[in-house]
Amino acid sequence: MPTALISVFDKSGVADLARTLVECGWKILSSGGTATALRNDGVPVTDVADLTGSGAILGHRVVTLHPSIHAGILADLSDPEHMADLERLGIEPISLVVVNLYPFDSNQSVELIDVGGPTMVRGAAKNHAHVGVVVRPGDYERVADAIRTDGALSAELRRDLATIAFAVTRDYDAAIVGWLSESSDALPDRLVLDATKVQSLRYGENPHQQGARYRFAGATSWWDFAVQHGGKEMSYLNVYDTEAAWRLVNTFADPSCVIVKHANPCGVASVAPDESADSLAEAYRRANACDPVSAFGGIVALNSTVTIELATSLADVFTEVVVAPGYEPEALTVLAAKKNLRVLSAPQPSRQQRDVRPVDGGLLVQTTDHVGLDRSSWRVVTKVQPTDEQWLDIEFAWKVCAAVSSNAIVYVKDRQAFGIGAGQQNRLDSARIATERSAGRANGGVAASDAFFPFRDGLDAAAAAGVSAVIQPGGSVRDDEVIAAADEHGIAMVFTGERHFRH
Repeated sequence: MPTALISVFDKSGVADLARTLVECGWKILSSGGTATALRNDGVPVTDVADLTGSGAILGHRVVTLHPSIHAGILADLSDPEHMADLERLGIEPISLVVVNLYPFDSNQSVELIDVGGPTMVRGAAKNHAHVGVVVRPGDYERVADAIRTDGALSAELRRDLATIAFAVTRDYDAAIVGWLSESSDALPDRLVLDATKVQSLRYGENPHQQGARYRFAGATSWWDFAVQHGGKEMSYLNVYDTEAAWRLVNTFADPSCVIVKHANPCGVASVAPDESADSLAEAYRRANACDPVSAFGGIVALNSTVTIELATSLADVFTEVVVAPGYEPEALTVLAAKKNLRVLSAPQPSRQQRDVRPVDGGLLVQTTDHVGLDRSSWRVVTKVQPTDEQWLDIEFAWKVCAAVSSNAIVYVKDRQAFGIGAGQQNRLDSARIATERSAGRANGGVAASDAFFPFRDGLDAAAAAGVSAVIQPGGSVRDDEVIAAADEHGIAMVFTGERHFRH
């Protein structure tokens, strides 16, 4: 009579598998909560303690760590010496190990580090020539089918299951190493990045490329809790651009809209809750007005519930993705009528700790840039001081600028972006683009620069656009010339001492 050892944390579907094994003449060996669950479902079970002669000890930390269990799993049935040892010790071979592990990722702690489970899994996977190992409930049905049909698992199936088992224990250990590393250093000497594919995408950056989203072991992602209400499947760039838009819009407290195209904001606006009957709809209108040409085919992110009024406005503009925390039922109906529009509701994003990029043979890693608005470290370096209204725009423009590809220049007035110059090889060209896009609408507003002005020409370009205040990091050898230029134009200028390059 073949023996199956079953010890699982996730008990979904396990009773059906065990019942099939019993019906096919198998003996079930189990312990603890799994044994209780199987008995409650009418499955006859032999307790591990009856086999080992030793009950659970150390608060259930030691149950299956016993020669009678591991010899049964690891015995090479083609080796006469192994068979002689089993016979001498009265140990029965174990033909199938069904184990899933403590859910370490659910609450990373020492008590959720499984020891006995991975030991049995690795033993069975090593000895897959003679033992089947199942670590995922999703594999129960094909194992049951094989037992019903052939009475045993084929060599090919055992090898496939062993491969899965080793991948699971690898990921499990990687999550533990990552957790221990995280507790000591943001950039440890050994960086373990284990990721599981959680979403297949329509394609990569281009249709001839494949694309998928992976999640790091132990990480949480707002994407896993987002709900897509309509539209086509997401592509690589849909996810990439939506991530950028959703992160930026969630940095604002008032009703706000961010429109992103090719990972760069092309429209951003915030509106006070009492400024309009539908402040979020007004924020969208103002954001779209920044650069409606670029907004065509963009990503729209909103930080409040979408109303029917706003949905109607959105439906009139070709948009790839709309993401918001929620929607009025009527608003969803309107947006669902756009069959290609992807409509997402989503929770706030988590705070990222690292940025990771590939380089030849490895990775380039840095701690994530978080934009602070602590004015105690900022300096007004000009004769003119910002007004209270300008300070609101200064902080708004600084947040937006940090989300724009370098070199970045942003013109803002009344918390509405009017000109965004992004990704140019020199700052003057970014300033010229921002000036052209603003078309005079930033007159009296604020300019933000993600890094210092190396020459006064960038400041002069901002002055030509009519701005009355500037925020920048400072730190150039020509700061005095730039400050003098600001004083000539009667512009207030703030140095933050912190740049926000984004490549």
